[in-house]
Amino acid sequence: MDEKLTIDPWGSSQSTDYSRIIDQFGLSSLDGLAIENPSRLHRRGIVFAHRELDLILEARRKANPFGVLTGLMPSGKMHLGHSMVIDQVKWFQDSGGDVTIAVADLESNATRGVSLEEGRKVAKEEYVAYYAALGLNPEKTSVYFQSTRNIVQKLGFQLGKRTNLSELEAIYGFDGSTNLAHVQAPLVQAGDILHPQLDEYGGLRPIVVPVGVDQDPHLRLTRGLASKTNWFNVNQAKMGLQVGVSIQEENERKMGIDASGRVNKEIRKDVFSKIVESISNLGFSDIQANPKHGTVNIPSATTRDRGSIKMALLQLERSMGGYGLLSPSSTYHRFAVGMTGDKMSSSKPKTTLFLSDDAKSAEKKIKKSFSGGQATIEEHRRLGGDPDKDVAYQYMMYFFEEDDAFLAEINQGYRSGKILAGEMKQMCIDRACEWLTELSEMKDETAHLVDTFFQ
Repeated sequence: MDEKLTIDPWGSSQSTDYSRIIDQFGLSSLDGLAIENPSRLHRRGIVFAHRELDLILEARRKANPFGVLTGLMPSGKMHLGHSMVIDQVKWFQDSGGDVTIAVADLESNATRGVSLEEGRKVAKEEYVAYYAALGLNPEKTSVYFQSTRNIVQKLGFQLGKRTNLSELEAIYGFDGSTNLAHVQAPLVQAGDILHPQLDEYGGLRPIVVPVGVDQDPHLRLTRGLASKTNWFNVNQAKMGLQVGVSIQEENERKMGIDASGRVNKEIRKDVFSKIVESISNLGFSDIQANPKHGTVNIPSATTRDRGSIKMALLQLERSMGGYGLLSPSSTYHRFAVGMTGDKMSSSKPKTTLFLSDDAKSAEKKIKKSFSGGQATIEEHRRLGGDPDKDVAYQYMMYFFEEDDAFLAEINQGYRSGKILAGEMKQMCIDRACEWLTELSEMKDETAHLVDTFFQ
């Protein structure tokens, strides 16, 4: 039997067997999902999987509110891999989403020894300055520091009651030697991801988190924590959908159960009347309530109705005093290979292009980058190269070339041996230098906007 894959958000190496990752961790493939005006990263399969992206696409289609959340670790310098996330955030923002960006200054301080003061400086001068240059709209973007948004820490602490060390060990691979800062960090991140739904930060709406697949453990934990707080769960039934009522320590009285465990039928009946009313407001008329069994059936409801029914019930939960938290949606992108053929890393300058690199530095790195070409020109002409392993081609595909037809042309040319490795590198150098120069100029032009991102 094949050994199970592990995904480590803090690891230096990761599996790129994306099909196995989808199967093992229960992700949904983007294949067959209708995405209007897909970005370069969607069209090329770089964003390859999701969890409940359909909730976001439906909100987008109906022009309903939805949010986007991402975060930054304020240490090191921003590199191309980071820009790929911002490309996705901007795509969602251009589609109507509001953007929240968490600066993980608490985590950076606890796990990397970066002072809060230094973390804030790096976040502002290195990261947010480039976010502005990459086109994020400051009027629709809110950047905050973990250390100053107490609700994030409070929510993380409260959600911590819904999990235990065994679950964290199963998700993250923690053991007896794990630093407790690493144990705390995921709970604070859960607070980061879920708090934009709170009324004071935009209200209940779907939130999507675009990440590299190595960050999925955080999404799995957060989705599980959110669902554990829900008072009403919507599931597939033999016919249509079924709502189940979850009795918890926090809601027993609201559900009509007294201290002795007896059921107050009048309170119970009122709760189910409210459930039926919430669902009927969506236009359903075939609602079958069964308070005795704790269920409500909607035979005519389809999978596509699940999102709207869930939103209505979360609103009801909030009106009754519950959290009313919607599990976050997420998208997953492939890793962009580092210059040496390994993972990109801010701590290893030779592995990546930094957004602050000048043309000369970029040229030098690309010329030394890992090649998918053959050992000699003669062999390359005869056997062709492998663009799937060639860093210069990969960077063209991920970052620098917008024209799909041209990309397909150079892919075929490289495979056939018509385009040499050196020629591929020069194409990448030309595009990269142009891109970095334009970004530097835009950074100067948008410098005055940086402070407006912090609201």
